[in-house]
Amino acid sequence: MPHHDSSATPRSAGPAGGPDPFAGARVCVAGLGVSGPPVARALLARGARVVVVDGRDDETTRPVAAALTEAGAEVVLGDTPLPEDCGLVVTSPGWRPDSPLLTRAAEAGIEIIGDVELAWRLKPADQVWLAITGTNGKTTTVRMLESILRADGRDALAVGNVGTPVVEAVLPDADGRVHDILAVELSSFQLHWSNSVRPHAATVLNIASDHLDWHGGLEPYARAKGRVFARGTIRVVNTADDWSVRLAEEEGDPHTPLVGLRLDTPRAGELGVVEDLLVDRAFVEQPHSSAEELATLGDVRPAAPHNVANALAAAALARSVGVAPASVRAGLVAFVPEPHRIAHVASVGGVDYVDDSKATNPHAAAASLNSYASVVWIAGGLLKGAEVDDLVAGAAGRLRGAVLIGADRERIREALAKHAPDVPVVEVEGPAADAPPERTVMDAVVAEAVALAEEGDTVLLAPAAASMDMFTNYPERGRFFAEAVHRLG
Repeated sequence: MPHHDSSATPRSAGPAGGPDPFAGARVCVAGLGVSGPPVARALLARGARVVVVDGRDDETTRPVAAALTEAGAEVVLGDTPLPEDCGLVVTSPGWRPDSPLLTRAAEAGIEIIGDVELAWRLKPADQVWLAITGTNGKTTTVRMLESILRADGRDALAVGNVGTPVVEAVLPDADGRVHDILAVELSSFQLHWSNSVRPHAATVLNIASDHLDWHGGLEPYARAKGRVFARGTIRVVNTADDWSVRLAEEEGDPHTPLVGLRLDTPRAGELGVVEDLLVDRAFVEQPHSSAEELATLGDVRPAAPHNVANALAAAALARSVGVAPASVRAGLVAFVPEPHRIAHVASVGGVDYVDDSKATNPHAAAASLNSYASVVWIAGGLLKGAEVDDLVAGAAGRLRGAVLIGADRERIREALAKHAPDVPVVEVEGPAADAPPERTVMDAVVAEAVALAEEGDTVLLAPAAASMDMFTNYPERGRFFAEAVHRLG
């Protein structure tokens, strides 16, 4: 495939001619969360008459509301009315479809879109989108992809939940420049509210139970993810995940390439692993008789199986726009994993301590547990309705002990009793009674894990649950764990 000319002159964004559909339009922006303010500013810049509504009226929303009012928007706090003569609603991703404002808008025949759909409509015609969705691994994969693209000299940016809102990334900066390629992380919420987004290439990494309360079940949740395989989009699928394959086949365009990813020898049209090499048999001249070496397993950090799958997905999306094989390796080597994602904390007394606090659901925890042969597992928190029997049954042979915390630890204990009855289990409710005030519940947790672990074991924080019952968020949970481990020394 042709190599990209990175010396091309930067483009400036703007409508491709004709009247601007947003100029003078009255648009309701629902929600003052992460996506709401940049959406409102983008619409104001295009001459729209913007009304922002949010049911909250507190010290968090008031300064944001004041800044938007100063910029020219009308802001309503403490209520969520549907503005009169509103022709479009742009909703924050977290707003459920059955919320009163969105229900009223739908009944009135008013179009409802999300921030991603708005960004697609605002972007320059020649900006390329490479899209990533799935239950787990999205942020890692989109950042790997950004690193690979940049190693190839591309003007690329990772957007979505990774920092830059997608709406900001399609608008010109102060110099009138817009990025050539976006690596776009997409949630099921965002895809639910998108109807014309057409990425150049896209992948569904995996599907597991998550956000079922919002979508009303696994099938609608998965179908929302499948919308990423829009007509004309190159489909990149995880051959080990039934939903990934099914969505590509049922939701995608059968006339576009279907590129498989696997952790063993790839067939023609796939990327995979041969011994310790990541290889491409899809984006090559002769896929039936040749392959390109892209990287080694040592270039992927950490080289856990699910993370190798993430690397293959990033490589496939990059190769779809002609990125050179050497740039795949360079990008993976340059990539720095984010904290709390299978992060090695320390080795103490022949025992490894690993922080995967980001494993906030059973699917993510299963991938983490699969990466180690002998594990003392730290688990528990808020399960959000998720089942853990399959997780525990699948990991039973690897478990040397379990330390349970959090509101839903009883359900994990019951699963362990059923599927791993010989594994010793300890429950920790809080810090030891005689602990000094600077010690946290994690000091007690780590102390119990030390007592269970033997040389060669891995003490793994992979909670399979959300953190808000005991901690501010999953980074705090991971940080307290790491600090407790470091105090062992």
